[in-house]
Amino acid sequence: MDALELLDLIQMGESSKVQFKVRVNNANSIGAEMVAFSNTKGGLIIVGVDDKTGEINGLSFEELQATNELLANSASNNVNAPIYIYTETVKVEEENVVVAHIAEGTSKPHMDNNGIIWVKNGSDKRKVVAKEEIARLLQSSGNLFADETIVNGTTVNDIDEVIFRKFILRKHEKSIDELGLPISELLSNMGLVKGGNLTLGGLLLFGKNPQTYKPTFTVHCVAFKGYDVSESSYRSKKEPFEGNLKEVYEKTLAFIVQNLHETQTDPNFNSQGQLEIPIETIIELLVNALVHRDYFINSSIKVFIFDNRIELISPGRLPNTLTIENIKSGISVIRNPILYSNVPYLLPFQGVGSGIRRAYSKYSDLELINDTERELFISVIKRPE
Repeated sequence: MDALELLDLIQMGESSKVQFKVRVNNANSIGAEMVAFSNTKGGLIIVGVDDKTGEINGLSFEELQATNELLANSASNNVNAPIYIYTETVKVEEENVVVAHIAEGTSKPHMDNNGIIWVKNGSDKRKVVAKEEIARLLQSSGNLFADETIVNGTTVNDIDEVIFRKFILRKHEKSIDELGLPISELLSNMGLVKGGNLTLGGLLLFGKNPQTYKPTFTVHCVAFKGYDVSESSYRSKKEPFEGNLKEVYEKTLAFIVQNLHETQTDPNFNSQGQLEIPIETIIELLVNALVHRDYFINSSIKVFIFDNRIELISPGRLPNTLTIENIKSGISVIRNPILYSNVPYLLPFQGVGSGIRRAYSKYSDLELINDTERELFISVIKRPE
Protein backbone atom coordinates (compact mmCIF):
# COMPACT_ATOMS: atom_id res chain seq x y z
CA MET A 1 0.00 0.00 0.00
CA ASP A 2 1.41 3.40 -0.92
CA ALA A 3 0.94 6.73 0.86
CA LEU A 4 -1.75 8.00 -1.50
CA GLU A 5 -3.85 4.85 -1.06
CA LEU A 6 -3.56 5.13 2.69
CA LEU A 7 -4.52 8.81 2.67
CA ASP A 8 -7.61 8.00 0.63
CA LEU A 9 -8.62 5.34 3.16
CA ILE A 10 -8.08 7.69 6.10
CA GLN A 11 -10.14 10.45 4.48
CA MET A 12 -13.06 8.02 4.05
CA GLY A 13 -13.12 7.26 7.78
CA GLU A 14 -13.77 4.01 9.64
CA SER A 15 -16.05 1.34 8.21
CA SER A 16 -16.77 -2.38 8.42
CA LYS A 17 -13.47 -2.93 6.60
CA VAL A 18 -11.23 -0.23 8.15
CA GLN A 19 -10.45 0.66 11.75
CA PHE A 20 -8.10 3.33 13.19
CA LYS A 21 -6.02 3.08 16.36
CA VAL A 22 -3.70 5.80 17.69
CA ARG A 23 -1.72 3.11 19.51
CA VAL A 24 -2.21 -0.54 20.48
CA ASN A 25 -0.93 -1.83 23.80
CA ASN A 26 -3.51 -4.39 24.94
CA ALA A 27 -3.19 -7.80 23.30
CA ASN A 28 -6.62 -8.99 24.47
CA SER A 29 -8.37 -5.88 23.17
CA ILE A 30 -6.74 -5.91 19.75
CA GLY A 31 -7.33 -9.67 19.57
CA ALA A 32 -11.07 -9.04 19.88
CA GLU A 33 -10.88 -6.54 17.01
CA MET A 34 -9.07 -9.12 14.86
CA VAL A 35 -11.73 -11.71 15.71
CA ALA A 36 -14.48 -9.35 14.53
CA PHE A 37 -12.75 -8.75 11.20
CA SER A 38 -11.91 -12.42 10.72
CA ASN A 39 -15.50 -13.55 11.43
CA THR A 40 -16.86 -11.02 8.94
CA LYS A 41 -15.17 -10.13 5.65
CA GLY A 42 -11.67 -9.24 6.80
CA GLY A 43 -10.26 -5.72 6.88
CA LEU A 44 -7.52 -3.33 7.95
CA ILE A 45 -6.40 -2.07 11.34
CA ILE A 46 -4.41 1.14 10.84
CA VAL A 47 -2.23 2.06 13.82
CA GLY A 48 -1.06 5.66 14.07
CA VAL A 49 -4.34 7.39 13.17
CA ASP A 50 -6.77 9.02 15.59
CA ASP A 51 -10.17 7.28 15.24
CA LYS A 52 -12.05 10.43 16.29
CA THR A 53 -10.32 13.05 14.12
CA GLY A 54 -8.54 11.03 11.41
CA GLU A 55 -5.31 12.85 12.23
CA ILE A 56 -2.06 11.00 11.65
CA ASN A 57 0.00 10.46 14.78
CA GLY A 58 3.03 8.52 13.55
CA LEU A 59 4.93 5.86 15.45
CA SER A 60 8.57 6.05 16.52
CA PHE A 61 11.04 3.32 15.53
CA GLU A 62 10.65 1.66 18.94
CA GLU A 63 6.84 1.85 18.70
CA LEU A 64 6.90 0.29 15.23
CA GLN A 65 8.84 -2.68 16.57
CA ALA A 66 6.59 -3.10 19.61
CA THR A 67 3.39 -2.69 17.60
CA ASN A 68 4.32 -5.29 14.99
CA GLU A 69 5.32 -7.74 17.72
CA LEU A 70 2.10 -7.19 19.68
CA LEU A 71 -0.07 -7.60 16.57
CA ALA A 72 1.65 -10.83 15.57
CA ASN A 73 1.51 -12.29 19.08
CA SER A 74 -2.12 -11.32 19.51
CA ALA A 75 -3.12 -13.01 16.22
CA SER A 76 -1.42 -16.21 17.42
CA ASN A 77 -2.07 -16.24 21.16
CA ASN A 78 -5.14 -14.12 21.81
CA VAL A 79 -7.39 -15.54 19.10
CA ASN A 80 -8.88 -19.01 18.90
CA ALA A 81 -8.37 -20.41 16.30
CA PRO A 82 -5.26 -18.34 15.42
CA ILE A 83 -5.56 -16.16 12.34
CA TYR A 84 -3.12 -14.98 9.70
CA ILE A 85 -2.28 -11.28 9.47
CA TYR A 86 0.07 -9.31 7.27
CA THR A 87 1.58 -6.02 8.49
CA GLU A 88 3.37 -3.23 6.65
CA THR A 89 4.74 0.17 7.56
CA VAL A 90 3.65 3.08 5.34
CA LYS A 91 5.23 6.53 5.52
CA VAL A 92 2.63 9.29 5.19
CA GLU A 93 3.54 12.95 5.50
CA GLU A 94 6.85 11.92 7.10
CA GLU A 95 4.95 9.90 9.70
CA ASN A 96 5.17 6.10 10.05
CA VAL A 97 1.88 4.19 10.21
CA VAL A 98 1.39 0.44 10.64
CA VAL A 99 -1.27 -1.23 8.50
CA ALA A 100 -2.40 -4.72 9.60
CA HIS A 101 -4.26 -6.75 6.96
CA ILE A 102 -6.66 -9.28 8.51
CA ALA A 103 -8.03 -11.88 6.11
CA GLU A 104 -11.50 -13.35 6.38
CA GLY A 105 -11.21 -16.40 8.61
CA THR A 106 -11.19 -19.95 7.32
CA SER A 107 -11.99 -21.52 10.71
CA LYS A 108 -15.03 -19.53 11.79
CA PRO A 109 -16.18 -18.81 14.38
CA HIS A 110 -12.99 -17.30 15.78
CA MET A 111 -13.09 -16.30 19.46
CA ASP A 112 -11.10 -14.03 21.74
CA ASN A 113 -9.31 -15.24 24.87
CA ASN A 114 -12.55 -15.04 26.84
CA GLY A 115 -14.38 -17.33 24.42
CA ILE A 116 -16.43 -14.45 22.99
CA ILE A 117 -17.33 -14.46 19.31
CA TRP A 118 -17.24 -11.01 17.71
CA VAL A 119 -18.38 -9.79 14.29
CA LYS A 120 -18.22 -6.36 12.68
CA ASN A 121 -21.28 -4.15 13.04
CA GLY A 122 -20.61 -1.10 10.89
CA SER A 123 -17.39 0.48 12.13
CA ASP A 124 -17.88 -1.13 15.56
CA LYS A 125 -18.17 -4.78 16.64
CA ARG A 126 -20.80 -6.82 18.47
CA LYS A 127 -21.01 -10.13 20.33
CA VAL A 128 -22.61 -13.16 18.69
CA VAL A 129 -24.83 -15.13 21.06
CA ALA A 130 -27.65 -16.52 18.87
CA LYS A 131 -27.23 -20.22 18.04
CA GLU A 132 -28.45 -19.63 14.49
CA GLU A 133 -25.75 -17.05 13.82
CA ILE A 134 -23.05 -19.27 15.30
CA ALA A 135 -24.27 -22.11 13.08
CA ARG A 136 -24.00 -19.88 10.02
CA LEU A 137 -20.42 -18.94 10.93
CA LEU A 138 -19.60 -22.64 11.17
CA GLN A 139 -21.31 -23.17 7.85
CA SER A 140 -19.30 -20.44 6.16
CA SER A 141 -16.04 -22.19 7.06
CA GLY A 142 -17.28 -25.58 5.89
CA ASN A 143 -17.55 -27.03 9.42
CA LEU A 144 -21.32 -27.41 9.49
CA PHE A 145 -24.02 -27.95 6.87
CA ALA A 146 -27.65 -27.09 7.47
CA ASP A 147 -29.04 -30.13 5.67
CA GLU A 148 -26.98 -32.46 7.92
CA THR A 149 -28.50 -31.07 11.14
CA ILE A 150 -31.05 -33.11 13.06
CA VAL A 151 -34.72 -32.08 13.07
CA ASN A 152 -35.88 -32.87 16.60
CA GLY A 153 -39.19 -34.70 16.95
CA THR A 154 -39.03 -36.38 13.55
CA THR A 155 -38.83 -40.13 12.96
CA VAL A 156 -38.55 -42.49 10.01
CA ASN A 157 -42.37 -42.50 9.95
CA ASP A 158 -42.28 -38.91 8.64
CA ILE A 159 -40.78 -40.19 5.36
CA ASP A 160 -43.09 -40.58 2.36
CA GLU A 161 -42.24 -44.20 1.61
CA VAL A 162 -43.71 -44.16 -1.90
CA ILE A 163 -41.49 -41.25 -2.98
CA PHE A 164 -38.46 -42.80 -1.29
CA ARG A 165 -38.98 -46.15 -3.01
CA LYS A 166 -39.18 -44.44 -6.43
CA PHE A 167 -36.04 -42.47 -5.62
CA ILE A 168 -34.05 -45.60 -4.67
CA LEU A 169 -35.15 -47.37 -7.86
CA ARG A 170 -34.02 -44.44 -9.98
CA LYS A 171 -30.71 -43.92 -8.13
CA HIS A 172 -29.62 -47.56 -7.83
CA GLU A 173 -31.65 -49.09 -10.67
CA LYS A 174 -32.78 -51.63 -8.09
CA SER A 175 -35.78 -51.67 -5.79
CA ILE A 176 -35.45 -51.55 -2.01
CA ASP A 177 -36.46 -55.23 -1.92
CA GLU A 178 -33.72 -56.11 -4.41
CA LEU A 179 -31.14 -54.22 -2.35
CA GLY A 180 -32.18 -56.30 0.65
CA LEU A 181 -31.81 -53.48 3.19
CA PRO A 182 -34.45 -52.06 5.54
CA ILE A 183 -35.57 -48.50 4.82
CA SER A 184 -34.18 -47.25 8.12
CA GLU A 185 -30.70 -48.55 7.24
CA LEU A 186 -30.79 -47.01 3.78
CA LEU A 187 -31.81 -43.66 5.26
CA SER A 188 -29.01 -43.84 7.81
CA ASN A 189 -26.38 -44.78 5.19
CA MET A 190 -27.39 -41.75 3.13
CA GLY A 191 -27.15 -39.34 6.07
CA LEU A 192 -30.91 -38.80 6.08
CA VAL A 193 -31.41 -40.17 9.61
CA LYS A 194 -29.25 -39.69 12.70
CA GLY A 195 -30.08 -41.12 16.11
CA GLY A 196 -33.62 -41.92 15.04
CA ASN A 197 -34.33 -38.37 13.86
CA LEU A 198 -34.47 -37.18 10.27
CA THR A 199 -31.82 -34.75 9.16
CA LEU A 200 -33.07 -31.59 7.49
CA GLY A 201 -31.97 -33.02 4.14
CA GLY A 202 -34.07 -36.14 4.69
CA LEU A 203 -37.07 -34.08 5.73
CA LEU A 204 -36.86 -31.73 2.74
CA LEU A 205 -36.30 -34.49 0.21
CA PHE A 206 -38.77 -37.12 1.40
CA GLY A 207 -40.88 -35.72 4.24
CA LYS A 208 -44.64 -36.15 4.11
CA ASN A 209 -45.10 -32.60 5.34
CA PRO A 210 -41.79 -30.84 6.12
CA GLN A 211 -43.54 -27.60 7.11
CA THR A 212 -44.95 -29.29 10.21
CA TYR A 213 -41.42 -29.01 11.60
CA LYS A 214 -39.99 -26.22 9.44
CA PRO A 215 -42.91 -23.90 8.65
CA THR A 216 -40.84 -21.17 6.98
CA PHE A 217 -39.26 -23.43 4.35
CA THR A 218 -41.85 -22.65 1.70
CA VAL A 219 -42.06 -20.70 -1.56
CA HIS A 220 -44.18 -17.55 -1.56
CA CYS A 221 -45.42 -16.52 -5.03
CA VAL A 222 -47.13 -13.30 -6.11
CA ALA A 223 -47.79 -11.91 -9.59
CA PHE A 224 -48.13 -8.12 -9.27
CA LYS A 225 -49.77 -5.59 -11.53
CA GLY A 226 -47.06 -3.06 -12.26
CA TYR A 227 -43.36 -2.85 -11.57
CA ASP A 228 -42.87 -2.75 -7.81
CA VAL A 229 -43.58 -4.87 -4.74
CA SER A 230 -45.35 -1.88 -3.17
CA GLU A 231 -48.19 -2.17 -5.71
CA SER A 232 -51.47 -2.84 -3.93
CA SER A 233 -53.05 -4.89 -6.72
CA TYR A 234 -51.97 -8.27 -8.02
CA ARG A 235 -52.88 -10.68 -10.80
CA SER A 236 -52.36 -13.84 -8.81
CA LYS A 237 -51.42 -14.62 -5.24
CA LYS A 238 -51.19 -17.99 -3.53
CA GLU A 239 -50.68 -19.23 -0.01
CA PRO A 240 -47.03 -20.25 0.46
CA PHE A 241 -46.38 -23.53 -1.34
CA GLU A 242 -45.67 -26.43 1.02
CA GLY A 243 -44.43 -29.98 0.63
CA ASN A 244 -41.12 -31.69 -0.06
CA LEU A 245 -38.68 -30.16 -2.55
CA LYS A 246 -40.19 -31.92 -5.57
CA GLU A 247 -43.72 -30.84 -4.66
CA VAL A 248 -42.68 -27.24 -3.98
CA TYR A 249 -40.71 -27.14 -7.23
CA GLU A 250 -43.65 -28.38 -9.31
CA LYS A 251 -46.15 -25.96 -7.71
CA THR A 252 -43.81 -22.98 -8.12
CA LEU A 253 -42.93 -23.77 -11.72
CA ALA A 254 -46.62 -24.12 -12.59
CA PHE A 255 -47.37 -20.73 -10.99
CA ILE A 256 -44.62 -19.00 -12.97
CA VAL A 257 -45.69 -20.53 -16.28
CA GLN A 258 -49.35 -19.67 -15.68
CA ASN A 259 -48.46 -16.02 -15.16
CA LEU A 260 -46.32 -15.56 -18.25
CA HIS A 261 -47.36 -14.92 -21.83
CA GLU A 262 -47.09 -17.24 -24.77
CA THR A 263 -46.04 -15.79 -28.10
CA GLN A 264 -47.09 -17.01 -31.53
CA THR A 265 -43.99 -18.10 -33.44
CA ASP A 266 -45.76 -19.40 -36.56
CA PRO A 267 -48.48 -17.68 -38.61
CA ASN A 268 -50.48 -20.91 -38.55
CA PHE A 269 -53.36 -20.45 -36.11
CA ASN A 270 -52.99 -24.03 -34.85
CA SER A 271 -49.25 -23.71 -34.13
CA GLN A 272 -47.94 -24.26 -30.62
CA GLY A 273 -47.24 -21.05 -28.69
CA GLN A 274 -43.83 -20.38 -27.13
CA LEU A 275 -43.35 -19.13 -23.57
CA GLU A 276 -41.99 -15.57 -23.48
CA ILE A 277 -39.00 -16.77 -21.41
CA PRO A 278 -37.37 -20.14 -22.15
CA ILE A 279 -38.62 -22.71 -19.66
CA GLU A 280 -35.06 -24.07 -19.31
CA THR A 281 -33.86 -20.77 -17.82
CA ILE A 282 -36.72 -20.66 -15.33
CA ILE A 283 -36.10 -24.26 -14.27
CA GLU A 284 -32.37 -23.75 -13.75
CA LEU A 285 -32.82 -20.68 -11.56
CA LEU A 286 -35.69 -22.17 -9.57
CA VAL A 287 -33.83 -25.41 -8.82
CA ASN A 288 -30.74 -23.37 -7.96
CA ALA A 289 -32.77 -21.40 -5.39
CA LEU A 290 -34.18 -24.57 -3.78
CA VAL A 291 -30.91 -26.50 -3.60
CA HIS A 292 -28.42 -23.74 -2.77
CA ARG A 293 -30.37 -21.47 -0.43
CA ASP A 294 -29.18 -20.98 3.16
CA TYR A 295 -31.35 -23.24 5.32
CA PHE A 296 -29.93 -21.74 8.51
CA ILE A 297 -32.08 -18.68 7.70
CA ASN A 298 -35.69 -19.24 8.70
CA SER A 299 -37.34 -17.58 5.74
CA SER A 300 -39.19 -18.54 2.57
CA ILE A 301 -38.05 -18.25 -1.02
CA LYS A 302 -39.95 -15.45 -2.77
CA VAL A 303 -41.03 -15.47 -6.42
CA PHE A 304 -42.35 -12.10 -7.57
CA ILE A 305 -43.62 -11.63 -11.10
CA PHE A 306 -43.88 -8.03 -12.33
CA ASP A 307 -44.92 -6.65 -15.70
CA ASN A 308 -41.28 -6.27 -16.75
CA ARG A 309 -39.39 -8.97 -14.80
CA ILE A 310 -39.40 -12.04 -12.57
CA GLU A 311 -37.50 -12.03 -9.27
CA LEU A 312 -36.46 -15.23 -7.49
CA ILE A 313 -35.29 -14.20 -4.03
CA SER A 314 -33.39 -16.85 -2.11
CA PRO A 315 -32.31 -16.57 1.58
CA GLY A 316 -28.55 -16.36 1.99
CA ARG A 317 -25.78 -14.54 0.16
CA LEU A 318 -23.22 -16.48 -1.85
CA PRO A 319 -21.10 -18.62 0.50
CA ASN A 320 -17.46 -18.00 1.35
CA THR A 321 -15.51 -16.18 -1.37
CA LEU A 322 -17.87 -17.13 -4.20
CA THR A 323 -18.79 -14.25 -6.52
CA ILE A 324 -21.23 -13.62 -9.35
CA GLU A 325 -18.33 -13.88 -11.79
CA ASN A 326 -17.35 -17.26 -10.29
CA ILE A 327 -20.75 -18.84 -10.72
CA LYS A 328 -21.11 -17.46 -14.24
CA SER A 329 -17.91 -19.30 -15.13
CA GLY A 330 -19.11 -22.56 -13.58
CA ILE A 331 -17.42 -22.42 -10.16
CA SER A 332 -19.62 -23.59 -7.30
CA VAL A 333 -19.42 -24.18 -3.54
CA ILE A 334 -21.61 -26.90 -2.08
CA ARG A 335 -23.70 -25.41 0.71
CA ASN A 336 -26.09 -28.36 1.20
CA PRO A 337 -24.27 -31.62 0.37
CA ILE A 338 -27.17 -33.99 1.10
CA LEU A 339 -29.50 -32.06 -1.20
CA TYR A 340 -26.76 -31.60 -3.78
CA SER A 341 -26.01 -35.32 -4.06
CA ASN A 342 -29.62 -36.57 -4.08
CA VAL A 343 -31.69 -33.91 -5.86
CA PRO A 344 -30.50 -35.00 -9.37
CA TYR A 345 -32.71 -38.11 -8.97
CA LEU A 346 -35.76 -35.99 -8.11
CA LEU A 347 -35.42 -32.70 -10.01
CA PRO A 348 -33.80 -31.52 -13.27
CA PHE A 349 -30.47 -30.76 -11.59
CA GLN A 350 -27.03 -31.83 -12.78
CA GLY A 351 -24.87 -30.52 -9.94
CA VAL A 352 -21.69 -29.80 -11.88
CA GLY A 353 -21.69 -26.00 -11.65
CA SER A 354 -23.30 -25.62 -15.07
CA GLY A 355 -26.77 -24.42 -14.07
CA ILE A 356 -26.17 -20.66 -14.22
CA ARG A 357 -24.22 -20.96 -17.46
CA ARG A 358 -27.03 -23.01 -18.98
CA ALA A 359 -29.61 -20.45 -17.84
CA TYR A 360 -27.66 -17.68 -19.58
CA SER A 361 -27.15 -19.75 -22.72
CA LYS A 362 -30.91 -20.04 -23.16
CA TYR A 363 -31.73 -16.44 -22.18
CA SER A 364 -29.13 -13.74 -21.61
CA ASP A 365 -31.35 -10.94 -20.26
CA LEU A 366 -30.66 -11.90 -16.64
CA GLU A 367 -29.24 -10.14 -13.63
CA LEU A 368 -27.80 -11.90 -10.58
CA ILE A 369 -27.54 -9.93 -7.33
CA ASN A 370 -25.54 -11.05 -4.29
CA ASP A 371 -27.11 -8.86 -1.59
CA THR A 372 -24.66 -9.24 1.28
CA GLU A 373 -26.37 -6.66 3.51
CA ARG A 374 -29.79 -8.34 3.45
CA GLU A 375 -28.36 -11.87 3.16
CA LEU A 376 -30.18 -12.59 -0.12
CA PHE A 377 -29.35 -13.96 -3.55
CA ILE A 378 -31.66 -12.58 -6.23
CA SER A 379 -32.11 -13.80 -9.80
CA VAL A 380 -33.81 -11.24 -12.00
CA ILE A 381 -35.21 -12.42 -15.35
CA LYS A 382 -36.16 -9.51 -17.60
CA ARG A 383 -39.43 -10.04 -19.47
CA PRO A 384 -39.58 -9.09 -23.18
CA GLU A 385 -41.25 -5.81 -24.04
